[in-house]
Amino acid sequence: MKQVFFYVFWLSFFTCFSQLKIKDKAPLQNQSLRCIDETTLSLFDGKKKNGIVVIFTCNSCPFVVGSDDFPGWEQQYDSLYLAAQANEIGFILVNSNEGKRNQADSFEEMKKRALEHNYKMPYLLDNQSQLADAYGAKTTPHVYFFDEDLTLIYTGSIDNSWDKARQKNMPYLFNAMVAKGNAKKIKPNTTEPKGCGIKRIKKPGNK
Repeated sequence: MKQVFFYVFWLSFFTCFSQLKIKDKAPLQNQSLRCIDETTLSLFDGKKKNGIVVIFTCNSCPFVVGSDDFPGWEQQYDSLYLAAQANEIGFILVNSNEGKRNQADSFEEMKKRALEHNYKMPYLLDNQSQLADAYGAKTTPHVYFFDEDLTLIYTGSIDNSWDKARQKNMPYLFNAMVAKGNAKKIKPNTTEPKGCGIKRIKKPGNK
Protein backbone atom coordinates (compact mmCIF):
# COMPACT_ATOMS: atom_id res chain seq x y z
CA MET A 1 0.00 0.00 0.00
CA LYS A 2 2.89 2.37 0.71
CA GLN A 3 4.11 1.96 -2.87
CA VAL A 4 0.64 2.79 -4.18
CA PHE A 5 0.42 5.82 -1.88
CA PHE A 6 3.67 7.35 -3.06
CA TYR A 7 2.92 6.52 -6.70
CA VAL A 8 -0.36 8.40 -6.65
CA PHE A 9 1.29 11.21 -4.71
CA TRP A 10 3.58 11.92 -7.63
CA LEU A 11 0.65 11.85 -10.02
CA SER A 12 -0.66 14.91 -8.19
CA PHE A 13 1.97 17.08 -9.84
CA PHE A 14 0.94 16.31 -13.41
CA THR A 15 -1.66 17.99 -15.57
CA CYS A 16 -1.89 19.02 -19.22
CA PHE A 17 -4.79 21.42 -18.76
CA SER A 18 -4.70 25.15 -18.05
CA GLN A 19 -5.34 25.91 -14.39
CA LEU A 20 -7.96 28.32 -13.10
CA LYS A 21 -6.39 31.11 -11.10
CA ILE A 22 -7.69 33.28 -8.27
CA LYS A 23 -10.15 35.89 -9.61
CA ASP A 24 -10.97 33.75 -12.65
CA LYS A 25 -14.66 33.20 -13.37
CA ALA A 26 -16.01 29.66 -13.18
CA PRO A 27 -16.39 28.14 -16.65
CA LEU A 28 -19.45 26.05 -17.61
CA GLN A 29 -21.53 27.74 -14.91
CA ASN A 30 -24.82 26.63 -16.40
CA GLN A 31 -23.83 23.15 -17.51
CA SER A 32 -26.02 20.61 -15.73
CA LEU A 33 -24.37 17.50 -14.29
CA ARG A 34 -26.15 14.28 -13.41
CA CYS A 35 -26.58 13.72 -9.68
CA ILE A 36 -26.80 10.33 -7.96
CA ASP A 37 -30.45 11.04 -7.06
CA GLU A 38 -31.19 11.19 -10.84
CA THR A 39 -31.68 14.97 -10.82
CA THR A 40 -29.32 17.43 -12.50
CA LEU A 41 -27.51 20.41 -11.03
CA SER A 42 -25.38 23.23 -12.42
CA LEU A 43 -22.78 25.28 -10.61
CA PHE A 44 -25.01 28.34 -10.90
CA ASP A 45 -27.99 26.55 -9.38
CA GLY A 46 -25.89 25.04 -6.59
CA LYS A 47 -24.39 28.29 -5.30
CA LYS A 48 -25.72 30.05 -2.22
CA LYS A 49 -25.42 33.57 -0.77
CA ASN A 50 -21.65 33.26 -0.23
CA GLY A 51 -20.78 31.05 -3.20
CA ILE A 52 -20.07 27.38 -3.75
CA VAL A 53 -17.36 24.81 -3.05
CA VAL A 54 -16.60 22.23 -5.74
CA ILE A 55 -14.50 19.20 -4.80
CA PHE A 56 -13.31 16.84 -7.52
CA THR A 57 -13.34 13.40 -5.93
CA CYS A 58 -13.72 9.69 -6.70
CA ASN A 59 -14.46 6.29 -5.16
CA SER A 60 -11.03 4.72 -5.46
CA CYS A 61 -8.12 7.03 -4.64
CA PRO A 62 -6.33 6.34 -1.31
CA PHE A 63 -6.17 10.09 -0.69
CA VAL A 64 -9.98 10.12 -0.74
CA VAL A 65 -11.02 6.76 0.71
CA GLY A 66 -8.02 6.23 2.99
CA SER A 67 -5.21 3.68 3.27
CA ASP A 68 -2.79 2.27 5.82
CA ASP A 69 -0.76 5.46 5.46
CA PHE A 70 -3.48 8.09 5.28
CA PRO A 71 -6.99 8.39 6.76
CA GLY A 72 -8.53 9.79 3.57
CA TRP A 73 -10.20 13.17 3.08
CA GLU A 74 -13.60 11.60 2.43
CA GLN A 75 -14.15 11.34 6.18
CA GLN A 76 -14.20 15.16 6.33
CA TYR A 77 -16.78 15.71 3.58
CA ASP A 78 -19.84 15.77 5.82
CA SER A 79 -18.31 18.12 8.40
CA LEU A 80 -17.11 20.43 5.62
CA TYR A 81 -20.59 20.35 4.10
CA LEU A 82 -22.09 21.38 7.43
CA ALA A 83 -19.54 24.20 7.74
CA ALA A 84 -20.50 25.33 4.24
CA GLN A 85 -24.17 25.36 5.18
CA ALA A 86 -23.43 27.36 8.33
CA ASN A 87 -21.68 29.97 6.18
CA GLU A 88 -24.33 29.99 3.41
CA ILE A 89 -22.06 28.33 0.87
CA GLY A 90 -23.10 25.66 -1.63
CA PHE A 91 -21.10 22.41 -1.59
CA ILE A 92 -20.88 19.71 -4.27
CA LEU A 93 -18.73 16.69 -5.07
CA VAL A 94 -17.82 15.94 -8.70
CA ASN A 95 -16.52 12.63 -10.09
CA SER A 96 -14.52 13.19 -13.29
CA ASN A 97 -12.75 9.80 -13.43
CA GLU A 98 -13.95 8.97 -16.94
CA GLY A 99 -11.16 6.43 -17.33
CA LYS A 100 -12.71 4.29 -14.59
CA ARG A 101 -16.41 4.61 -15.53
CA ASN A 102 -16.66 0.85 -16.06
CA GLN A 103 -14.96 0.16 -12.75
CA ALA A 104 -14.94 1.81 -9.32
CA ASP A 105 -16.15 5.18 -10.61
CA SER A 106 -19.25 4.09 -12.49
CA PHE A 107 -22.50 5.94 -11.80
CA GLU A 108 -23.85 2.94 -9.90
CA GLU A 109 -20.71 2.77 -7.76
CA MET A 110 -21.06 6.48 -7.05
CA LYS A 111 -24.58 5.85 -5.77
CA LYS A 112 -23.37 2.96 -3.66
CA ARG A 113 -20.48 4.91 -2.16
CA ALA A 114 -22.68 7.88 -1.27
CA LEU A 115 -25.22 5.60 0.41
CA GLU A 116 -22.61 3.62 2.35
CA HIS A 117 -20.93 6.78 3.61
CA ASN A 118 -24.09 8.82 4.07
CA TYR A 119 -23.12 11.72 1.81
CA LYS A 120 -25.28 14.72 2.63
CA MET A 121 -24.19 16.80 -0.35
CA PRO A 122 -24.86 16.41 -4.10
CA TYR A 123 -22.50 13.95 -5.82
CA LEU A 124 -22.31 14.63 -9.56
CA LEU A 125 -20.97 12.76 -12.57
CA ASP A 126 -18.77 14.82 -14.91
CA ASN A 127 -19.30 13.20 -18.30
CA GLN A 128 -16.09 12.97 -20.35
CA SER A 129 -14.30 15.01 -17.63
CA GLN A 130 -15.64 18.20 -19.22
CA LEU A 131 -15.80 20.21 -16.00
CA ALA A 132 -12.42 18.96 -14.80
CA ASP A 133 -10.86 19.91 -18.13
CA ALA A 134 -12.43 23.38 -18.05
CA TYR A 135 -11.10 23.98 -14.53
CA GLY A 136 -7.73 22.33 -15.08
CA ALA A 137 -8.47 20.05 -12.12
CA LYS A 138 -5.52 17.76 -11.41
CA THR A 139 -6.31 15.48 -8.53
CA THR A 140 -8.82 13.70 -6.38
CA PRO A 141 -9.42 15.65 -4.30
CA HIS A 142 -8.97 19.12 -5.82
CA VAL A 143 -10.88 22.03 -4.28
CA TYR A 144 -12.35 25.09 -6.03
CA PHE A 145 -14.19 27.67 -3.94
CA PHE A 146 -16.11 30.36 -5.83
CA ASP A 147 -17.82 33.43 -4.37
CA GLU A 148 -21.38 34.58 -5.03
CA ASP A 149 -20.33 35.92 -8.45
CA LEU A 150 -18.68 32.58 -9.24
CA THR A 151 -15.21 34.13 -9.06
CA LEU A 152 -12.49 31.82 -7.73
CA ILE A 153 -11.42 32.78 -4.19
CA TYR A 154 -9.68 29.59 -2.99
CA THR A 155 -8.19 26.58 -4.75
CA GLY A 156 -6.01 23.64 -3.80
CA SER A 157 -6.02 21.16 -0.96
CA ILE A 158 -8.52 20.53 1.84
CA ASP A 159 -5.81 20.75 4.49
CA ASN A 160 -2.16 19.85 5.10
CA SER A 161 -2.72 16.48 6.76
CA TRP A 162 -0.83 14.78 3.91
CA ASP A 163 2.39 16.48 5.11
CA LYS A 164 4.01 14.27 7.73
CA ALA A 165 6.55 17.02 8.47
CA ARG A 166 3.89 19.64 9.27
CA GLN A 167 4.33 21.55 12.52
CA LYS A 168 0.64 22.35 12.87
CA ASN A 169 -2.62 21.41 11.21
CA MET A 170 -3.90 23.85 8.59
CA PRO A 171 -7.57 23.28 7.63
CA TYR A 172 -7.35 25.43 4.50
CA LEU A 173 -10.84 24.88 3.13
CA PHE A 174 -12.60 25.17 6.47
CA ASN A 175 -10.73 28.40 7.24
CA ALA A 176 -11.56 29.78 3.79
CA MET A 177 -15.28 29.12 4.25
CA VAL A 178 -15.33 30.70 7.71
CA ALA A 179 -13.41 33.72 6.41
CA LYS A 180 -15.87 34.17 3.55
CA GLY A 181 -18.83 33.76 5.90
CA ASN A 182 -17.41 36.55 8.05
CA ALA A 183 -16.48 38.81 5.11
CA LYS A 184 -12.75 38.44 5.81
CA LYS A 185 -9.79 37.90 3.50
CA ILE A 186 -8.89 34.29 2.72
CA LYS A 187 -5.27 33.45 3.60
CA PRO A 188 -3.83 31.47 1.89
CA ASN A 189 -6.05 31.51 -1.16
CA THR A 190 -3.99 28.99 -3.13
CA THR A 191 -2.37 25.72 -2.02
CA GLU A 192 -1.00 22.73 -3.91
CA PRO A 193 -3.62 20.00 -4.47
CA LYS A 194 -2.52 16.53 -3.42
CA GLY A 195 -4.01 13.23 -4.48
CA CYS A 196 -4.38 10.79 -7.36
CA GLY A 197 -4.38 12.12 -10.90
CA ILE A 198 -7.87 12.41 -12.39
CA LYS A 199 -8.38 9.46 -14.75
CA ARG A 200 -9.20 11.10 -18.06
CA ILE A 201 -9.57 9.26 -21.36
CA LYS A 202 -7.72 10.15 -24.54
CA LYS A 203 -9.84 12.39 -26.72
CA PRO A 204 -9.74 12.82 -30.52
CA GLY A 205 -7.09 15.34 -31.49
CA ASN A 206 -5.12 14.92 -28.23
CA LYS A 207 -1.69 13.36 -28.53
